[in-house]
Amino acid sequence: MPGSLSSISLVERLANQPYFRALTTDRLDALAGYAVLRTFAAGEMILVQDTPSAGLWIVARGQVKVSRLSPDGREHILLFVGPGDSFNDIPALDGGPNPATATALVDTAAWVLPSRVIMAELHANPDLALDVISILAQRTRLLVQQIEDLALCSVTTRLARFLLKQTAGEPSSPPDLARATLAAHLATTPETISRALRTLEAIGAIEFDRQSILIVRHDLLQTVAMG
Repeated sequence: MPGSLSSISLVERLANQPYFRALTTDRLDALAGYAVLRTFAAGEMILVQDTPSAGLWIVARGQVKVSRLSPDGREHILLFVGPGDSFNDIPALDGGPNPATATALVDTAAWVLPSRVIMAELHANPDLALDVISILAQRTRLLVQQIEDLALCSVTTRLARFLLKQTAGEPSSPPDLARATLAAHLATTPETISRALRTLEAIGAIEFDRQSILIVRHDLLQTVAMG
């Protein structure tokens, strides 16, 4: 992968992580010294569910999907993460196995910070421990919301919410994702995703083709997302 990523850039990433906002620059430098940068080709697995965890991962560049596979091989995509985002947080904190599989969607670089290092810092810094508790509580609320969406909202509503989340309200295109990938994330079929896309296009909220989706009216998409 072209270019290099220094420990200084990792310190910046750590400083922007909600987990580590209570740490001084010296402590961030110390943590960065334990991290290992790894690179992955598009389609390569970074970690596999139910295997031992290496620690907390932080994306340096690229894009990663985090998913679970059912016993019969069906995939449900839990989330997508990009530069600056972390994943595999839970086993990094409880020492258990990876709860999901992470796969590089494009050529990706990510740091892994060993669990033992994080746990030692938690024991030494009560403010850090409180921040971690707060963030895990927030993520639990998001999981509850996700379950509610799957149970009560139409695919078109879920798709609208997903598109808005990916662009964070900016007039830009979400990451290019195949219909099958969207379907795996929204717990439906590629055919249903295609129908939902046509619905959003018919009302003038988006434009799409086989390669990309463009949001043209955030206000209309927001109306659909409200259910």
